[in-house]
Amino acid sequence: MPTALAWPMSLKRYNWGFEVEPSETLGGRVISCPRGKVLGGSSSINGMVYVRGHSKDFDGWQELGADGWGYANVLPYFKRAENWNAGRGGEEGEGGISELESYYRGKDGPLHVKNGDNAASTPLFEAFIKAGGEAGYGIARDYNSQRQEGFGPMAMTIFHDGPLKGMRCSTSSAYLHPALEQYGDKITVNTGVLAKRILFDNARAVGVEYNDASGNTHQIMAEKEVIACTGSIQTPQLLQVSGIGDEEHLQSIGVETIFHNEHVGQNLQDHLELYFQQEVIPPISIAPVMSSRFQQLKLGLQWILTRTGLGATNHFESAAFVRSSSDKTYPDIQFHFLPVGVSYDGVTLAKSKSGHSMQIHIGTCRSKSRGYVKATSSNMVDPPKIQFNYMSNEEDWQDMKRGIEVARQTMRQPAMKDIAGEEIMPGKDADLDEYIRQHVESAYHPCGTCRMGRSPNENDKAVVDNEGRVFGVDGLRVADASVFPSITNGNLNAPVIMVAEKMADHILGRDPLPPVEFGKGCEPWSPPSLEVDREKEPLNP
Repeated sequence: MPTALAWPMSLKRYNWGFEVEPSETLGGRVISCPRGKVLGGSSSINGMVYVRGHSKDFDGWQELGADGWGYANVLPYFKRAENWNAGRGGEEGEGGISELESYYRGKDGPLHVKNGDNAASTPLFEAFIKAGGEAGYGIARDYNSQRQEGFGPMAMTIFHDGPLKGMRCSTSSAYLHPALEQYGDKITVNTGVLAKRILFDNARAVGVEYNDASGNTHQIMAEKEVIACTGSIQTPQLLQVSGIGDEEHLQSIGVETIFHNEHVGQNLQDHLELYFQQEVIPPISIAPVMSSRFQQLKLGLQWILTRTGLGATNHFESAAFVRSSSDKTYPDIQFHFLPVGVSYDGVTLAKSKSGHSMQIHIGTCRSKSRGYVKATSSNMVDPPKIQFNYMSNEEDWQDMKRGIEVARQTMRQPAMKDIAGEEIMPGKDADLDEYIRQHVESAYHPCGTCRMGRSPNENDKAVVDNEGRVFGVDGLRVADASVFPSITNGNLNAPVIMVAEKMADHILGRDPLPPVEFGKGCEPWSPPSLEVDREKEPLNP
């Protein structure tokens, strides 16, 4: 049930449960770093939010040395993966795709993507979008299409039809299970196993050594290549314990160096976010559903019988992407909107006089802080050292505070006049620096630790080439978020799946899909003026 999204992340059975090194800039706080320990990886425990990123993210990848990964090159792979149902926000009614959207959206892929369809359950979703337009930031009815900037509906990876309608659409349910049904005699899936190291013959990867669920060690040999897709935390750790990494570090953990590359595990990036809570005066939030056993039973029964309603959503049904200042050429702040104020674990409701509340998750999209992942021993069982260096760049603080200002301005608009009550958190008199220090959390989007580029030299600092092949060895590729040269605008599930689709063509030796040629008027949208940070003046400053 999608509404129970906090549950799988809270269980050790499904979550590796990594912890980050204490963050000096956050007063020594230890931030959690959950990663999916289940088929489908983190797509099976995430918030199901679908955000491709901005076109300039991928053009930026190409500028950083990831040749062939510009936006026109990667868009066909986003489309190939996708089975899109416009629903709320669609320009041609339920499930419709307009001519413009046909440049950007896919209808025939395995990954079901839809807009939320619970706007009727509370007017807060549309009030938030309307208020954003009134604040001058514009409306983006489909941020995964031509225009990301603005306020609009949020897309989610939930099955919109078929026998799994209303359920989470992970990469396991979208790709693996259908493949097992069709090619089960050619695919072997082992669960409960842990990769120990990659096996090499000289400098060629020839297999993998792993432990089974009982702790017994096995080796499996590759006929062609070894593909590492263990994520941004464990892929660099696996390379390091296998002999690929900084030689001095490898010696310190007792690993013989196969190829010295000091950039393995570096360039670690993430999104941070904090929540902004506001009282809702009329009784229109979903707080009663969150606090009443009877309402929860009704919700569950509706989901079981119809696969619709508040059980079939992640509740993030409205969103926004805005620029923090006029010198930003594209959005660098993201909002997830919730029609209730609630803690990160989904348990504790915000306290307000009315008993109703709403919440904006304010996140910065392109932090300049960088960290690292380092294996702490030669044993993959031992968690690696993870240091994000959160908020270590002064611009990160300014951007987060600017996000709070935008949220406050949104709440002052006419659409919120009879809805928004008192600010609950951070509170109008709060010290914002201290609030950020105490309340900022990871959005769980680690990436970049085996970055893609032209070479491992000091200019490119790459670990893999533009086809995922690990520099310095043969027969080894990486295909996960660790290859990102830089973090993208928004949640990472969508671009990770795109990377997997594109890497699959490289692995199979296929020609890449032809780049998109945009028709006139269908090019990615750019703001008409960079002299201001929004389209027009707010109705209420």
